[in-house]
Amino acid sequence: MAEVETAKAEMDWLPEILKAQALYARCLDDGPLEAWPDFFTEDCFYKITTADNHRRGLEAGLIWADNRRMLQDRVSALLHANIYERQRYRHLLGLPLIGAQGDRKAECETPFVALRIVRDGATDVFASGRYLDRWRREGQGILLAQRIVVCDSSRIDTLLALPL
Repeated sequence: MAEVETAKAEMDWLPEILKAQALYARCLDDGPLEAWPDFFTEDCFYKITTADNHRRGLEAGLIWADNRRMLQDRVSALLHANIYERQRYRHLLGLPLIGAQGDRKAECETPFVALRIVRDGATDVFASGRYLDRWRREGQGILLAQRIVVCDSSRIDTLLALPL
């Protein structure tokens, strides 16, 4: 009976997480980038790290933010201050595997691949890995309370400007 209840709780979260993930990827891929922080709670945590650093429990990240204001600042810098080669991403997401969950919170792991398209039209695999997420119900929807982006490779392109 407990397995049936667990499956039901998972199914309650799954449609919402699938929709939120699809909207998140579209925001990063097609914009507007200014909307990206809106996927997160005010007190969120966001980090991009490597699989090796994650496995070793190292705290530092290639990108690290511990609230939504830091994410907004990053977007502002990307749009108005930083100079980098024009590029865009196309995210391919796997199905989320939902872990611990309750009425207001859920955890999940989602594999991803991000393709990078540069100015001359060349496309390459920019990053692959997994999102380790903690979702929280707020208002009528769900928001990311935590997203740790664990990149499979320890070799990170210096053009990591846009969030993953």
